[in-house]
Amino acid sequence: MMTKNEVIEAINKNPVFYLATVEEDQPRVRGMLLYSADENEIVFHTAKMRDVYKQLMKNDRAELCFNADGVQIRISGKLELIEDNALKDEIANHPTRKFLDKWRNSITVEEFHQQFAVFRLTKGNITLWTMERNIEPKIELEF
Repeated sequence: MMTKNEVIEAINKNPVFYLATVEEDQPRVRGMLLYSADENEIVFHTAKMRDVYKQLMKNDRAELCFNADGVQIRISGKLELIEDNALKDEIANHPTRKFLDKWRNSITVEEFHQQFAVFRLTKGNITLWTMERNIEPKIELEF
């Protein structure tokens, strides 16, 4: 159906995804925005005061679910917190991240670096699904 490279291309073209975490025994899902994906990693961000950050710090396993032209792409694995201020600045200065300006400009650079959380997934499993293949076995790839 799709190769790993086609999956990467599809999620970069369709950057809105849903992130599933667990809080105690309760699943939590929320919409997120991909920053970047390549053959080595998937990168996204949040703020450290958000519940999603707290959930990921307690349990670093999560699942990302994208929809790309009718193909559901689920990518599960362990997430790693990246404490790289240059990357945080790169993300915040990216034209697609203007929505961060109000928050970023309301605090010092140091506070922003402390409060901004960047995560990456480097290894995981990709599961592909479509309505047409609904009753067929899952298609699974490694990330």
